[in-house]
Amino acid sequence: MNIQDKKFELELERTTRCAEMLKVLAHPMRLCIMRGLIFVGGCNVTHMQEHLQIPQSTISQHLAKLRTAGLIEGVRDGVEVHYHVVSEEAERIVRCLFSS
Repeated sequence: MNIQDKKFELELERTTRCAEMLKVLAHPMRLCIMRGLIFVGGCNVTHMQEHLQIPQSTISQHLAKLRTAGLIEGVRDGVEVHYHVVSEEAERIVRCLFSS
């Protein structure tokens, strides 16, 4: 395997990771949640539910997908979990989408 083949292989791994992240972000509600977390600086499910007007269970399902993909993290504060964005790549993408 020459150096050019190795470079192509490395790029394929990276593009696969990026494609997986984009699949998770592609859902309108998950994109909305990410946007909110970025611009508000993080919040809990109750705050999201008040603003999105959707059931808590639906929000939790979307948060689980974002968390599993490594895009967000939840920090327990008593009985509540405060969510925030941890993926710099995902944050850059969402900021770019909503910058105009």
